Amino acid sequence: MAIETNETETPVLDLIGTMTAESIKASSLDAQTLMLVRLAALVAVDAPPVSYLLNLGASRDVGIDAEQVRGVLAAVAPIVGTARIAAATGNIVRGIGIGIEVAELGTEPGE
Repeated sequence: MAIETNETETPVLDLIGTMTAESIKASSLDAQTLMLVRLAALVAVDAPPVSYLLNLGASRDVGIDAEQVRGVLAAVAPIVGTARIAAATGNIVRGIGIGIEVAELGTEPGE
């Protein structure tokens, strides 16, 4: 039995988007502080590259720059340790690479 799917459906991403929107509404933090805290949490849980990609995109949208991201990494380093910071840095770089690849795929001729 074949399962019909709509290629434009993104139920998991939609759920993540809804969860994020609800957490923003529930928080008393301003948008920049909220995203910096989320970044710190990603480091703490050893998040995968895609998590950084999604959150760094949202962070950029609220005006967070690379210097602020570095500041978060420096701030949490004594708590999470150098190994976790090194892993986070690598995952951030890989996440950005994924974003670049996805963007390039979206601009291929004949799409």
